Amino acid sequence: MKLVLTCEHGGNYIPIEYKAQFINKEAVLHSHRGFDLGALDVFKALNPLADFSIYSITSRLLIELNRSLHHRNLFSEFTSELSQAEKQKIIVQHYKPYRDAVETAILNFIKEGETVLHISVHSFTPLWENKKRRVDLGLLYDSRISKEKTFCKTFKAKLQKANTYGVRFNQPYLGKSDGFTTYLRKQFPNNYLGIELEINQKYAQKNKMPDILKVMLLNALNDYK
Repeated sequence: MKLVLTCEHGGNYIPIEYKAQFINKEAVLHSHRGFDLGALDVFKALNPLADFSIYSITSRLLIELNRSLHHRNLFSEFTSELSQAEKQKIIVQHYKPYRDAVETAILNFIKEGETVLHISVHSFTPLWENKKRRVDLGLLYDSRISKEKTFCKTFKAKLQKANTYGVRFNQPYLGKSDGFTTYLRKQFPNNYLGIELEINQKYAQKNKMPDILKVMLLNALNDYK
């Protein structure tokens, strides 16, 4: 099995040509809306395990790399009023190179007869609509795909044996909702497993979870193989 590791929301960088859209918007850029706080740290901790890896530090508020081109939230309120020509330029310069690189890597592995496990690293805010989320770590997958379900069960068992984290399946989001893994499942219906790893930012920001994640992911990979 080959491990593909990605991090779509690793930073809040805005290219200089689009900074005018974000004047006096530093607060939102530095919030959970601007990027996934701590996700890049977790990605870097897991990276030595990967056979292919890539991350983006461009803010999701410029363009949302984890959404399909037809999704209504592909562009945020800060870029949705740009001209179609400017939007297409952003797609060509920032969206397609990232997504195409991942898709090409997966295609090449599958052509070599390999099965690909794709883990997309994200984080989520501990509070949503003034309510505390009771999830420490979410494993998002498509419950209709038995291989994804089996891997997530193995990974969860390893994590809970090692610590008391609240690990939940398909929380705080659904794994079959529009996203990069959902798109890739359609492109590669065989020999592809797409898992979104969602980490509560109370751990990700303080760098408390990455080391145990690395060990347990390696153990889960070995067991699954």
